[in-house]
This record gives sequence, structure tokens and C-alpha cells, in this order.
Amino acid sequence: MPDARDSPRRTLLCISQSFPPDTTPTAIRAGKLLARLNERWDVEVLTERAGPEVRAGVRVHTVRSLRPRKIMSALQGARLGKFLEMIVWPDDSIFWVAPAILAARRLARKRSPAAIVVFMMPYSAGLAGLALSRLTKLPLILNLDDSPTCTDMHPSFPTRLHYRLAKALEDMYARRADAIVYVSQTNLDAVRSRAPRHARANFHLVRYGGDRPEPAPRAVPSEDFEIAYVGAMSGWWALIGDAQPSGPIRRAYRAWTELGRFERIALDERTSSPSTLGRAILEVLSEHPDWSGRVKLAVHGNPYPPEVVERALEAAGVQSVVEVTGSLPHEDVAAILASADLLFLTLPARPDGSRGGRISAKTYEYLTTDRPILAALPQGENWDYLSDKPGVWLVAPDEHERMKDVLVELARAKFAGEARTFDRDRLRAEISYDSRAAQFADIVAASIERGRGRGSV
Repeated sequence: MPDARDSPRRTLLCISQSFPPDTTPTAIRAGKLLARLNERWDVEVLTERAGPEVRAGVRVHTVRSLRPRKIMSALQGARLGKFLEMIVWPDDSIFWVAPAILAARRLARKRSPAAIVVFMMPYSAGLAGLALSRLTKLPLILNLDDSPTCTDMHPSFPTRLHYRLAKALEDMYARRADAIVYVSQTNLDAVRSRAPRHARANFHLVRYGGDRPEPAPRAVPSEDFEIAYVGAMSGWWALIGDAQPSGPIRRAYRAWTELGRFERIALDERTSSPSTLGRAILEVLSEHPDWSGRVKLAVHGNPYPPEVVERALEAAGVQSVVEVTGSLPHEDVAAILASADLLFLTLPARPDGSRGGRISAKTYEYLTTDRPILAALPQGENWDYLSDKPGVWLVAPDEHERMKDVLVELARAKFAGEARTFDRDRLRAEISYDSRAAQFADIVAASIERGRGRGSV
């Protein structure tokens, strides 16, 4: 993406508290985009845990947080975490903001960057970007991987005031940034509708992407029907809670934790788990006993403690057909996806029938493969995006009968020696990070050009 207008090469000062080797969606996105933006600009990244080193041509600087870990751990251990969520705003990464501003200010004096680029979540990093932009008069590009007011990601807040503060913060980001980038059209439209007219042209959509490195071939293909899910699930505690007796102490503690909470929407977190699909697998095996032991779901990259997962699987009764493994390097994901017979995706159900704005990052990674995809989703952006994609079966998150039909269809084909695959070559070009980075680079370049016009750089 070279451009003669930017010769000699200028520098981008980037703030991304989460960055590779972290495996959060924000870290992966920031790493892949910035590695490609480095073809056009020198890139300096401030993060909390990753550096110092050069990663894919990008220079990484570690900035340590001032987070009071001992105090916060003590409060959590005493089951007083409610106090933390009440007083620590917008999130506990706020303790990283001041050190990040100081480090970025020093780096800006040394490198004279052309623009500031911020990747969020967490959301406090945007405050560092606002402060730096004001101090340096540089153009500011904010990338919000998830909206602070998205009901899928934030169905409730500690209080109504906290919701109003989150909304005000997001609106302030939109007003003050030279460009603000979202990964969801639904969330973008919701925030842009609140923005003043002069700021609406600064909104841009650059979705998550997916690259397909060539995985190592497996020596002996499995004769079983293997289903894979890669990433975190949030419903483990919900499954455990359903199975636990609710005594007076537990009821009192629950009342305490929910005191004053402002709930925007009720999500069924149980469906963000293997429970529904696991039940469907069990029923399929009951109806097809010759398949016994040959149909299983593997959940890879789970960050929750093993004892929590074990209790949740037992509570759901699916421990015999679900295997859960811990965190893994993102580089290993391609081989897992390429070798599975079916890729599973699920988001929490929305019992009120409203539409969601979240679109899972793994949606794009799954689409870089030729594997069948079973997407258990509520109505909303993720459903709409996948509705016309080849080799995708869409079901509701709790629709286990429909899941059974899909499993039988695909497992029967596999066991007959006719495993289903799908040609997605044209789609891969669209969602590749080369394509996403080109979109992002154009936004950055336009912001720099407008800054030059104002004489701010």
C-alpha cells in the first residue's frame, strides 16, 4: 500500500492495550492490521504486556499499569467485587491510561508521528487517545471492536448511571475522533444516529477478517465426526447456577450482587455453552447406536478454570460428548479448523426476540475454511451476515432438534465417505486481512490528509 504522498515514511503512534501474543479478538485484529499498515508507515505500538520487541515489522513498547492488584484481588476474594464495578470506570484498564499517556507523549516527541490510532476493547484506551490528540494536535483514529452500548456485549450495567456514562463516553469518542471504526454495521448505525451531523461522516465500517495459512496435513484422517468450537464461551456459570440448590445464603448473595443493577436486556447465557449441541449429540447417538463414540464436540481455547468447566458439563449432562481444552496460540487455530468435520458457532439467545448487533470474530475465521458451519445465533447482524454464505446452517441457539437434523445429515455423509466441503475462495479474498487493512489504511490516510489541511501535523 505504498503512497508517494507519504514519502519519506511517516510514523503511526498506536495504542492497543491488548496485543499479540494476547489472543483476544482485539489483539489479533490490531496485530494483523498494523503488520500490514507497516508497509506504508512506521508503526510504534504501546501495549501493556507484549513488548519490548519488533513483531512483524511493528515496534512494540510495553507500558506497565498502575493497577492496585493486591487491593483488587483482596476485594474479589472477599466477594466484594461489586464495589469495584461500582467505582472503577469505565473498566479496570483505567489504571493503565496515565502511564500510557506519559509514555506516548515521550514517544511522540521522539518520532513526530502523523496520527494516533487506538484499538479498543478495553475502552479506557480511548481516553489516552483523546488526551494525546489534544496535547499533540494529531489526527485521532479510534477502532471500537465492540460498542460500549451494544446489548449483546453489555446487557446490564452496575447502575443506570453507569449506562449513561458508557453512552456519553462512546458519544464523546465519536464527536472528537477524526475517524471512528466499528466492526458491526448495526452498532455503527445506532451510535451514528446519536452523533451531531458534522461527525457522521467520520464513521466507518471495517469488519473483522480472517486469513487462511496452510495448516500442516494430518497424517491419518480421523474416521470419527469431529465438531470444533474455537474460543471462549460465557455460559459456564449459568449452567452451574441452574443445577445448584438455591439456599438462603445463596439467594441473599445474589440479591446483593444484583442490587441497583440496570438491565437493558435479558440474555440466555446458557446457550453460550456446549449444552444444547451436546444434548443434540446425545440424542443423535441414541437414535444411531452404531455411531456411538464417533460424534463429539471439542471446545478449544477455553480460558475458564477446568473445575468450573467440569461442573458445568456435568450439570448439563454432556460431559461424555464434549471435550474442553485450555488457551492455545492463535497460530494453532488454522490446523484445528481445517481438520474438523463441522465448525460450531453460538451466541447467547435473546428471549425477547430483539435483534443483536454483535458479530463474532470467529465468523470470519470459519469462513476462510471449506468446512461446514453450524451457527446457533439469535436474529441480528451475525445471522444476517451468514444467511447467504455457502455451507452455513443457521439455527436458533436453543433449537436442538434442528441441530440434530444437521448433525445426522453431515455425519451420515462423512461416514459414507462423502464428507461435505464448500468452495469459499471468492469470499476469502473479501474477508482477508489484506483487504481489511487496505480499508483501514485508506481511513488513516484520509484522516492524516485532513489534518494536514488544518495544519495540525
